[in-house]
Amino acid sequence: MGRRYFGTDGIRGLTNKAPMTAEMAMKVGMAAGVKFLRGAHKHRVVIGKDTRLSGYMMETALTAGFTSVGMDVVLVGPMPTPAVAMLTRSMRADLGVMISASHNAFHDNGIKLFGPDGYKLSDDDELEIESLLDQDLNARLATPRDIGRARKIEDARGRYIHFAKSTFPDRLRLDGLKIVVDCANGAAYNVAPTALWELGDVEAIGVSPNGFNINDKVGSTHPQALAAKVLETGAHMGLALDGDADRLIIVDEKGQIVDGDQLMALIARSWQGQDCLRGGALVATVMSNLGLERFVEGLGLRLHRTKVGDRYVLEAMRALGCNVGGEQSGHIILSDYGTTGDGLVAALQILAAVVSEGRAVSEVTRLFQPLPQLLKNVRFDGGQPLDDPAVQAVIADVEKRLGNSGRVVIRKSGTEPLIRVMAEAEDEATVTEAVETICAAVQKAA
Repeated sequence: MGRRYFGTDGIRGLTNKAPMTAEMAMKVGMAAGVKFLRGAHKHRVVIGKDTRLSGYMMETALTAGFTSVGMDVVLVGPMPTPAVAMLTRSMRADLGVMISASHNAFHDNGIKLFGPDGYKLSDDDELEIESLLDQDLNARLATPRDIGRARKIEDARGRYIHFAKSTFPDRLRLDGLKIVVDCANGAAYNVAPTALWELGDVEAIGVSPNGFNINDKVGSTHPQALAAKVLETGAHMGLALDGDADRLIIVDEKGQIVDGDQLMALIARSWQGQDCLRGGALVATVMSNLGLERFVEGLGLRLHRTKVGDRYVLEAMRALGCNVGGEQSGHIILSDYGTTGDGLVAALQILAAVVSEGRAVSEVTRLFQPLPQLLKNVRFDGGQPLDDPAVQAVIADVEKRLGNSGRVVIRKSGTEPLIRVMAEAEDEATVTEAVETICAAVQKAA
């Protein structure tokens, strides 16, 4: 059965255009509420959001949907996605909802759903909710006496800050380290600087959300602002989160950007040294650099690859018994601490490694030389350009020419109307030629 609304990370799109309308959000609340009404207890859903203007509209619509079928709603306001997952589990809620389009610009929004265990919903659960969305749910409305209540809780931020700080080893201190954190004018604008300030010397940027500036030239997808601030202030490192704070990119003392592959390598090596790395492996996606794979194998570990999407990384981690995994983009999942990617918790593990080694951040975080890699996006209006025989022939030809010295990954984005074309090889000229050749074929077919 095809998926009509859910992508790789919930439902996402341009606000006030299907499916990201208030009407759809209310229906999602009704459908998800009906799906998770189980047993005679009073049911509860936790709803968080990032700082987009449309968050108010979506929050209100979802609340109406959930309460109409008899679920109580707990509103926690602007909070990171991993905080919503954590609170859903700790508050024994039946469902968690994060209203966010992650790293996208303010005009997009999205709905991410978490089960009572704090994990993102399975494909089967999402398909069942999709089926309910197409049904008339009026017969499932609660009686007037059983309509749900909605209330805000004021200590949600404090709960998450306490949790995040608890993941940093008690034996270590951040004395002497100057850190800059970029919160992307997003969901972590309050909690991340507060947690880091309580541990050490921190300066924050991207902490003035106005409804429109989330991810706007700041955050993990635009780390140049952070790099400039690190150099300006003479900081030892910078931490860049995205709009919903489930991913992390860092900047070293030289202003150089360090991606998720290097960060996963550092955490895996550090945890292996502490004998707390499980599964004898690291889980990453097909987009992670071949240099990471070679480094991991040099440690006597394996690298397991999955489809793109942190949900697939997590599924593999659970199946394989691994506790470290993630994506090159900075989604890092540490299952000892959480059920989804958590940029702040990952940052604290990186800080722990830096403090323990006592060397410059540029030395600690550069563990392998990545192979030249290039990713380009081709926007399309509809159809299935990757199914075009001419495109398939071009891809096959490029793969044949690369042989064992490189690889290509071509995929349709699960969150935007884009075809992503990535190539990797031993030299940049070969990579560029491969990507440009495939992009030209896709553009012709799009």
